Amino acid sequence: MASTAELAEIARQCRVDTIKELRSAQSGHPGSSLSAMDVMVALYFGDFLRHRSDEPDWPDRDHFLLSAGHAVPGLYSVLTHAGYADPKVLKGLRSLGTGLEGHAKRGTFPGVEASSGSLGQGLNLGIGLALGLRHAGRPGRVFVLQSDGEQEEGSVWEGAMSAAKWNLGNLVTIVDKNENQINGPTRVIMPSLDPLPEKYESFGWATREIKGNDMDDVVAGLEWAVGQPGPSALISHTETGHPISYMRGDYHWHHGVINDELFLQAMAELNEPVSPTPDDTWLPGHPAERAGVA
Repeated sequence: MASTAELAEIARQCRVDTIKELRSAQSGHPGSSLSAMDVMVALYFGDFLRHRSDEPDWPDRDHFLLSAGHAVPGLYSVLTHAGYADPKVLKGLRSLGTGLEGHAKRGTFPGVEASSGSLGQGLNLGIGLALGLRHAGRPGRVFVLQSDGEQEEGSVWEGAMSAAKWNLGNLVTIVDKNENQINGPTRVIMPSLDPLPEKYESFGWATREIKGNDMDDVVAGLEWAVGQPGPSALISHTETGHPISYMRGDYHWHHGVINDELFLQAMAELNEPVSPTPDDTWLPGHPAERAGVA
């Protein structure tokens, strides 16, 4: 297993390519793509998620379902760094024929397990998958990444009851609690959303809060979650747009356009050298040291 310092560096690299792909597309959802990055990197590179990049449909794999489908630019970056495709393809985000859909869509990009984007469905899909794996005698575990605004959907809580009823020890959900949704802070849009940990506990889930942008805490939380006998929930406290200063905590960056000036600022804050004017170093999969800039 990679050290937490190594995982943090992979997360930095994935954030760099996520910003580059969003800048190339001139559209997309940076806020959750960046806030949930540490959890996704820990899963794919921290030996929590059994997967084979050269055999995406390996029958005995674990499954990662991105219920918060708008965060798929971040997932694309993680998948390419994990070997599912060349990171250079990320420049095609939201372009016809590339398979890089603006929301997660199964069958269009290797490693994307489920179509999502209509919030409130991913947990139920994960519950059905976990139950099916149990019935089939498969060893796979299911990880579902949800948003906090998504918790306002009633279907989430119908699913939560069912997971506890069937005592699904092969199911883990992570709620990316960045405190924002598309039209404002969650505390304003739905003040009764909190307290989330107590809600999941009352529905029969083993529940733990983690600092979702602290790799040490993320790894410790996942180690705890996979050891639970029934369904487990990690309430992952994160920042929208972490760690980019002009995005952090700002719901307006749920989605948004990264212009050239903001791109350069983001690269500087991520300690990623790029050319001062657009060239290959502004594209995903082109580290500066290979382009003669560093």
